[in-house]
Amino acid sequence: MGIITEQAIDFVKKYPMTLAWRIKKNAAIVEKHINPDEKVKYVFVAQKSENTFDIFSTAVVVLTDKRILIGQKRVVFGYFLYSVMPYMYNDLSVKAMIIWGKVYIDTVKELIILSNISKAALNEIETAISTYMIRMKKEYPERRKNDMPYEIIGE
Repeated sequence: MGIITEQAIDFVKKYPMTLAWRIKKNAAIVEKHINPDEKVKYVFVAQKSENTFDIFSTAVVVLTDKRILIGQKRVVFGYFLYSVMPYMYNDLSVKAMIIWGKVYIDTVKELIILSNISKAALNEIETAISTYMIRMKKEYPERRKNDMPYEIIGE
């Protein structure tokens, strides 16, 4: 069992109200794609879906010293892996409801919604991601127009 799997299982034990299934399979996706020079900083689980009733979209979220990785193993075959680089971060929002909460990670290209997280875990997750974003934004220089790998239309 890898370190990501262990930390994901520890998170579920610490916050048992978080809805999560197939943690080992989801963690294995991220473990497969993590680079040898990356260090894991924080791991948690959630449903990668806005819909509170969608309880079959479990994902493992990993903050490394270089990026955020979100891994989901599909039920039949294949998987999804999302990688968010530091220069893509915009904002973070947390929404607490009656039983569960949601975390919104706003990036330049999309809004990542992580739901069905135990309300008790929201403060820890917000602190981990906010601290991480602030540190990474300072360490990673902002991309200039000339550094973009694609042409910006309209400028």
